[in-house]
Amino acid sequence: MIELSNLHPPPGAKKKPMRVGRGIGARKSKTAGRGNKGQLSRSGYSQRAGFEGGQMPLVRRLPKRGFTNIFRKEYAIVNVGDLNQFSPDQRVTPELLQAHGLVKNLRAGLKILGEGELKVKLTVAAHAFSASAREKIEQAGGHVEVLAKAPPPKEGPPAAG
Repeated sequence: MIELSNLHPPPGAKKKPMRVGRGIGARKSKTAGRGNKGQLSRSGYSQRAGFEGGQMPLVRRLPKRGFTNIFRKEYAIVNVGDLNQFSPDQRVTPELLQAHGLVKNLRAGLKILGEGELKVKLTVAAHAFSASAREKIEQAGGHVEVLAKAPPPKEGPPAAG
């Protein structure tokens, strides 16, 4: 009978690695498969990522495209359908959602989106709502509370000076 205690790979499945540079009688001796001279034969050699032997690398040959908006706000999102686990007439806050594991990191704030159906009457407090989410919460008899601003990102202690 096969159990965890007697599991092993079939014969021939595991092959010992080639031991290089282990003397004259050991096939890959002397230069250990690295050839003779040059940069590649030296110990400690490592090639920079994207290096193409002096040819202009692909990443530099292609034109730049688009831009990154440094003022972008990235919200933590929760769908309306995920709120059904709360009891009726409960006030759902970002902190409560974090405690229930629906949100890991609040980022720039919490946004509620309209995916799914809401069957429970709730008061939902968040930093932003999609139009469909707002509509579904109010159709279920609940209320929408827009919180003023997102919490500051959690970082280390402020720099002295």
